[in-house]
Parts: sequence; C-alpha cells; structure tokens
Amino acid sequence: MPKMKSHTGTGKRVRVTGKGKIVKQQAGMRHNLEKKTSTRTRRLTGLVEVAKSDVKRIKKLLGR
Repeated sequence: MPKMKSHTGTGKRVRVTGKGKIVKQQAGMRHNLEKKTSTRTRRLTGLVEVAKSDVKRIKKLLGR
C-alpha cells in the first residue's frame, strides 16, 4: 500500500512548533479592517494554539 499524502492546504494554514504544538493564525485579519476596532485587530494578531478537539485530525492530515 502506498504512503499517505500529506494535505497541502492544511500545511499552509498551520505550523507545528518544536514542542509539537499546532498553531494557526486567527481568522478575520484579511479585509474589512477599517470597520474593526484597533483593540479587536490587535487581539487577532499573532498565532494561537489549535483546539484540542482538532489536534488529532490535523496531525492525521499532516501525516504525523
């Protein structure tokens, strides 16, 4: 049986840290930023850890 291919779309959206955590960029920072308050845009910057319920599925998609 051939090897599983990793899901390239998931690979572009998430990153695995050195300790094995899966981090992602928060949604809502691409457009319509003039409507959002500076507090809200500041809160949306940076990376956040993926929810525990999604970790198993994402690791499978990444082939880990």
